[in-house]
Amino acid sequence: MPVITIRIPRELKEAMEELDINWSEEIRRFIARRVDEGLRKRKLEEAIAMLKGTESVERGFAGKSVREDRDSR
Repeated sequence: MPVITIRIPRELKEAMEELDINWSEEIRRFIARRVDEGLRKRKLEEAIAMLKGTESVERGFAGKSVREDRDSR
């Protein structure tokens, strides 16, 4: 497993040592969550960009489609 090193103020390190928390695990979970958020945001931006490049649907299309489906039953 790769190692990442960070520098924090001495006061923060001392406060961290007073708590019974597995800081390595906390930081791993935080990084994983942020990476997931970043990837989701990127995919959403890509999807929006793809949709902007397509033709739009005519106004009222959804309503007409629902009505056609209901009438066909």
